[in-house]
Amino acid sequence: MAVVHTPGESLGSAALAVALAAVIVAAFLVLYLVGFDQGAISRTGMFMHELMHDGRHLLGLPCH
Repeated sequence: MAVVHTPGESLGSAALAVALAAVIVAAFLVLYLVGFDQGAISRTGMFMHELMHDGRHLLGLPCH
């Protein structure tokens, strides 16, 4: 039995890896904004904190 290499498959797996990495980075950014940002990135002061207040408690993050 011969093994046939198709270049399209490796490109598909590379694209999948890039997409997965982008989703992971986006998830960490959202987690940071919801959990730990106090206006450092969002530049809205406590707006993000108050907007996500119940979500912070649901995730078990300290808030007060």
